Amino acid sequence: MNRIVTRLLPAFFTGVMLFSGYAQAMGGGGSNNEPTPPTCPKGQIYDQKTKTCMVDKGGMIDDKSRTEYAYALAKAGRYQEALDMLNTLKDPNTAEALNYRGYATRKLGRTDEGIGYYLKSVALDPHYPKVREYLGEAYMVKNRPDLAREQLAVIKTLCGTSCEEYRDLSAAIEGHPES
Repeated sequence: MNRIVTRLLPAFFTGVMLFSGYAQAMGGGGSNNEPTPPTCPKGQIYDQKTKTCMVDKGGMIDDKSRTEYAYALAKAGRYQEALDMLNTLKDPNTAEALNYRGYATRKLGRTDEGIGYYLKSVALDPHYPKVREYLGEAYMVKNRPDLAREQLAVIKTLCGTSCEEYRDLSAAIEGHPES
């Protein structure tokens, strides 16, 4: 019996790790608390309608799916691919698309450029907590905890202190000794 358990344990833990990675890929972050789609192999895109990865022939996948998929790519560390996906949008000037462009750009080390996209997103939708969180995190990168705290205060008015955006930005501010 011990041999069976010894042989099955590695497979069990591998399965747990794979599932937890999938669960993380599906984790929140998209607009309206929709799950972030899983990432697909390079050259494919996740289609929200069919719930599958597919090659986008002829631009059949809508901007909303493209935007959410760009965010999934960025959250998976595939920042340039995320930007490339955002470049395919018919309407790249939405609050979500600009926020995700700012996120991917900031993660590529171009923080000032990312802040520019965040500010455009805020101008389109000043009540969008996720962009406020990322803008605050960018301000922390720039060593501007005062500006990050301003974003935290705005988030508090939008969704309170228990929403994910407030908790995440608060943790980012608290995690910096210079703040």
